[in-house]
Amino acid sequence: MVWLVLGLVLFLGVHSIAIVSPTGRDRLAAGMGENTFKGLYALVSFAGLGLIVWGYGLSRETPVLLYALPGGFRHLAALMLLPVFVLLLAAYLPGRIKTAAKHPMLLAVKLWALAHLLAQSVTGGTLADVLLFGGFLAWAVADRISLKRRALAGALRPVPALPAGGANDAIALVGGLALYALFVFWAHAWLFGVRPFG
Repeated sequence: MVWLVLGLVLFLGVHSIAIVSPTGRDRLAAGMGENTFKGLYALVSFAGLGLIVWGYGLSRETPVLLYALPGGFRHLAALMLLPVFVLLLAAYLPGRIKTAAKHPMLLAVKLWALAHLLAQSVTGGTLADVLLFGGFLAWAVADRISLKRRALAGALRPVPALPAGGANDAIALVGGLALYALFVFWAHAWLFGVRPFG
């Protein structure tokens, strides 16, 4: 469990610089140079992600059960996950979906995390599940609140995205649903050893 917590601290910590200090990222980048900052940011992110994957895998060997839900929650989770890849793509493909969602990537993270907390109806929700998915859910909520504060202060950084276009919504919708199907029927089991539909 220690490795999972350390990974979450590293990964979510480095992604929380702007939450803690709206101008902190720019000050750090100015002090050490933009490329050095980006390299260090990527290094810490990858190290954190690797520890999350490793730590979560280790925690599944000796799970600490915290809750159990009726089996129907698994189907609710599958429905909640349906728009996740669409929203992830829409974050970089400006169109009506991005405008309606405002911050589609954060909405995708919230849906993904909450759905995975509910999907534990088969094996039961463990401490590791609550730490992993609850941690990402709490981070996404905090970042969304922080974005409102940063917008009022004029401290928002532009997000890289393709030019806005009429086809972007169609690409996000078709591509996102195709990725969802790929994950549900193959990639999730291959990557994580869990079949979403048994």
